[in-house]
Amino acid sequence: MKDRLLLLGYAIAVIAATSVHNPWWLAAGLLLVAVLAGRQAPTIGWRALRAVLFFSLVISIGYAAGALFGQAVSLDYLILVNIRVYLLIFLTFTLAAKIDILRALSFSRNLTYLVTLVLSQIIPFRRLFEDLRLAAESRRLRRLRLRERYLQSAAAAVHLFDRAEHDAREIALAMRSRGFFQPDATDNAPGD
Repeated sequence: MKDRLLLLGYAIAVIAATSVHNPWWLAAGLLLVAVLAGRQAPTIGWRALRAVLFFSLVISIGYAAGALFGQAVSLDYLILVNIRVYLLIFLTFTLAAKIDILRALSFSRNLTYLVTLVLSQIIPFRRLFEDLRLAAESRRLRRLRLRERYLQSAAAAVHLFDRAEHDAREIALAMRSRGFFQPDATDNAPGD
């Protein structure tokens, strides 16, 4: 029950954060989430900042560049967007550690099934990503140049996409053999 209430609170908080257009209220919400995170607030805050930094930087620079082309640029809007994005990421990271998603969605068999399928894909990919990272680290004698890091990341991404495509094909075949994706007999019944 606790997990369902936290998930419901999360959904309400996301709706509230996207509906509020006052940066001071969003900052107050950020403070509230930091209190909810407790002792882990600095760690979660740093993780959230690292996750959102590149996105916010690109959006902010692109928005500010619009001024070069004669668009009206509002600093208040830029601050609002960045605080909102950081709040949503911070909230997500805080509650992801506190919610057992399978318990929270246990009221629906289909949602539980869907989450189980998603988790069954996430866990092996997390392990594969860590294996690729460790393999790359163990094979280098010096710090890679930026171009080499991009090439290595691109090769890893291609491998992950190939693996995802292969796994999706295998899961679809397994589900089809168990009767999923099959039209019901009533779907093909001739009309009156």
